[in-house]
Amino acid sequence: MTAPDESSPFHPGELAIQERVGVAERVAPLGRQFLRNHMPDQHREFFAQLPFLVLGTQDESGQPWASIVCAPSGFARSPDPRRLEIRARPLTGDPLDVTLRDGAPVGLLGIEPHTRRRNRLNGVVRECTNEGFAIDVVQSFGNCPKYIQARRASFDPALAAARRRPVVEALATLDESALALIAAADTLYLASAFFEADGAVRGTRGIDVSHRGGKPGFVRVVDERTLLLPDFFGNNLFNTLGNLLLAPRAGLLFVDFVNGDLLYVAVTAEILWEGPEVEAYRGALRAVRFTVERARRVREVLPLTWGEAERSPFLEQTGDWAG
Repeated sequence: MTAPDESSPFHPGELAIQERVGVAERVAPLGRQFLRNHMPDQHREFFAQLPFLVLGTQDESGQPWASIVCAPSGFARSPDPRRLEIRARPLTGDPLDVTLRDGAPVGLLGIEPHTRRRNRLNGVVRECTNEGFAIDVVQSFGNCPKYIQARRASFDPALAAARRRPVVEALATLDESALALIAAADTLYLASAFFEADGAVRGTRGIDVSHRGGKPGFVRVVDERTLLLPDFFGNNLFNTLGNLLLAPRAGLLFVDFVNGDLLYVAVTAEILWEGPEVEAYRGALRAVRFTVERARRVREVLPLTWGEAERSPFLEQTGDWAG
């Protein structure tokens, strides 16, 4: 690998993968153009209209977790381009209840599935209270709409009132119910992390949380401790894979859109560049093998209702997958 470009917004893991696949020179100017240290007005307005946000944080052991917060639209507001204020608290059983603290690095994904819009930011948590918290923005950028299943999400106050005492279950390995949810999933949220040696959050260094989508079964269940995820053509920034190359731990979040269950899975990750596990997915350029370390299921907790899903047209390019 060539010496890092000090002016590059990308960290060594991202640069290594960009060079490996031959896109580093083409992506470099795009990164400088689109990776900002503030939110543009359209992102600020977008976050304010959403009924839920996805967050990535890290616990004291360094394990990343993907989480979700939700409330009536307008619960997120931006008083200025470098700050996002969120009037919502973690759901019962969400790892965010422990990891959310002043000064903690955080990744945030705003996604509106029915319009397939999504925007991301990295930052630092500030001013945690009983009503919510704020984020000081370090980096903000948009994402393409690929692989998002178009289903409308709505916050339901009646569900929120009814789901105040959900059942929280700790899982050493994935049980039959968890495996069935994963096997049927068309959506996954993935948290990963990479920090400088001094622990600083600079540019893409810090916590990242991203969306992954595919046809049901795109997350392949190998056994109760092993999952496979295809990596299709994307924006070539390789934020998530760059993190996993250097720090191979991740947090997966699966949503049951019917009954409101949430499944949080702590994994270690290995990037697969070629071989039968990659070839099993037509259209995949790479794959990631996840080894499950532990999991947590919270039953009937999410106070959102969902419309029928319309499959992303980009999934037609992935063809039919081998069994």
